[in-house]
Amino acid sequence: MLKLALGPVLTYWPRAIIFEFYQQVAEGPADIVYIGETVCSRRHELKLSDWLDVAELLAGAGKQVVLSTQALIEANTELATLRKITANGRYLVEANDFGAVHSLPPATPFVAGPHLNLYNGPSLAMLAELGATRWVPPLEMGREQLADVLRDGPAGIETEVFAHGRMPLAFSARCFTARNRNLPKDDCQFSCMEHPDGLLLRTREHKPFLVLNGTQTQSSSVYCLIGELAQLAQAGVDIIRISPQATGTVRVLEIYDQARRGLLGAEEARQQLEPLLPGEACNGYWYGVPGMDQVAA
Repeated sequence: MLKLALGPVLTYWPRAIIFEFYQQVAEGPADIVYIGETVCSRRHELKLSDWLDVAELLAGAGKQVVLSTQALIEANTELATLRKITANGRYLVEANDFGAVHSLPPATPFVAGPHLNLYNGPSLAMLAELGATRWVPPLEMGREQLADVLRDGPAGIETEVFAHGRMPLAFSARCFTARNRNLPKDDCQFSCMEHPDGLLLRTREHKPFLVLNGTQTQSSSVYCLIGELAQLAQAGVDIIRISPQATGTVRVLEIYDQARRGLLGAEEARQQLEPLLPGEACNGYWYGVPGMDQVAA
């Protein structure tokens, strides 16, 4: 049976909301929980010591806890935090850039995150030699390319696919949420806090296009592979990842849990998910077509 993972919170939430959220997650069906700040180091609601408190809570509830690292390192302070995470000695680390990979002590098991851009078997084998025991393919990787990588890659490494949520598409040194308010990045006034699900960007025709999340750009559509769980399992996927959203995350986890156990059919699960989505559903990348497309399973 597919394992169920909850990815790190990508948007910026108040401290009290985050602690309340993870208390609910601790009681939910996720097998694996990724925590930590992956987008912007200016988000100071929780320090590393606070994240370790969250980790303790989740581990006590029987979850496997993974500390995620920032995807774009720009300053010495960020590098210092990265080194503390990779040297924590207790929890598995998700490396989201190669600086994190090389900061890990030799032979330390780790998760190769989706931002390492692993597109072929030899690259995956290299990471496995460095200690990777699990990898998350790039979000745009479809089932056919995934099959090629798994065929040519190393045996024994777990595969985790991003299966639900707004897709993190790109990172920038510039903060677009602050720029939207004509503020510099160093004086952003924590504008992201006003947009718990990101700031929606529309086209001139007023159609949803992208979501601004500080230095990260996300899809406006919500990637949703609830109808493809059987395909994922057949493809050799071990774990599916759900990305947190401002409301309804635990219910989303419950629906995926019921679907993976065969207690909900694909169509019924899709209908139950629909009112919970912060945007239109899409699954195009899995089928090798534009990611914003929705393809019938």
